[in-house]
Amino acid sequence: MDKTFIFFCILFILIGEFILATVMNYLNAKHFKDPIPNDLNDVYNVEEYEKSQAYKLRNYKFGIITSIFSLALILSFLFFGGFAWVDEVALNFTSNTIIQALIFFGIIMLGSDILNTPFSYYQTFVIEEKFGFNKTTHKTFLIDKLKQWAMTIIIGGGILSLVIWFFQWASTNFWLYTWGLITIFILFMNLFYSKLIVPLFNKQEPLEEGSLKEKIEQYATNVGFDLQHIFVINGSKRSTKANAYFSGFGKEKRVTLYDTLINDLEEEEIVAVLAHEIGHYKRKHIIFNLAASILLTGFMLFLLSLFINNPEVSLAMGVDRPSFHAALIGFGILYSPISEITGLLMNYFSRKFEYQADDYAKKTYASNPLISSLKKLSKNSLSNLTPHPAYVFMHYSHPPLIDRVRNLKA
Repeated sequence: MDKTFIFFCILFILIGEFILATVMNYLNAKHFKDPIPNDLNDVYNVEEYEKSQAYKLRNYKFGIITSIFSLALILSFLFFGGFAWVDEVALNFTSNTIIQALIFFGIIMLGSDILNTPFSYYQTFVIEEKFGFNKTTHKTFLIDKLKQWAMTIIIGGGILSLVIWFFQWASTNFWLYTWGLITIFILFMNLFYSKLIVPLFNKQEPLEEGSLKEKIEQYATNVGFDLQHIFVINGSKRSTKANAYFSGFGKEKRVTLYDTLINDLEEEEIVAVLAHEIGHYKRKHIIFNLAASILLTGFMLFLLSLFINNPEVSLAMGVDRPSFHAALIGFGILYSPISEITGLLMNYFSRKFEYQADDYAKKTYASNPLISSLKKLSKNSLSNLTPHPAYVFMHYSHPPLIDRVRNLKA
């Protein structure tokens, strides 16, 4: 394969993915004004449904603008030598290949983030603000951005440096050592993300004593689930939207409830949501997702080892000399169709697992409080009750609300 052929493959992938995403979003938008299914008639009244439609339409139109900008940005870099310019800056700064790669990715990622910050700002302080979701202050927005940059530099830069060192040391077998490194990182983050990373952005406190905690502990005891860590996170610091999640395993497993969830739901509904989360643990979904993530990472790295030594992959990005970092950018684009396919498979299993977790909650607790909690959460987030089936197939990790309600009623 010469660089011209690879270049046109990259163009085809970028434009093809843009067209596919645009078509899927358009099909989904055509369903925004569909009548509410009978089983969900109590979610919105007329005024609330009109508000949800306006919210979805506003995000749809804004998404068109951001996707066009993103495509135009990367095509401009490809056609007008953007990658070559950044590579030249890195080359002139140092002869150390690891530092060159760090500078190369640092300029691209920092520049991309700065260019996209106005869109993120508009999403947060205009769209989310208009529809009553935003609780983020300008100070929090800025501090979050700085923290994200710092984490990217420290964690991302550290991992990238080790990967390149593995490549220099082990040549094409570097992927095995990289796979081991990333596996350790994935396991570590699954165990300690809530303990180490979340506190950098949010305040977490143990759930206070009271009837809610007693009901949760009683349910956990009934199903034989050792639950020692129940935390409340101040999600209201940034948004009114509610959530709950399960993290870790073994002695490090914990349940985290957003304070907005506690404010929006009745205690029985919160226990039902918790039962659903415990269902994921009991049905081994967390282990499956973890194993799948590690295996897919290994598959991707193996393919990378086949491409990384091909100089044409680097040259197709417009740079003047082959390099690991330029080839990594090219491979990332070439791999994206495979990533889409694996994403479809993971979404399929995720939707299947959601049904299983719902069934577990229905069997071990009750279906009605879970149904009412799902409806309240959908209402409070102005979610789409009538998504297009093709869009669900492509993008939804959870089944649509109507399907979950009908399954719980069955």
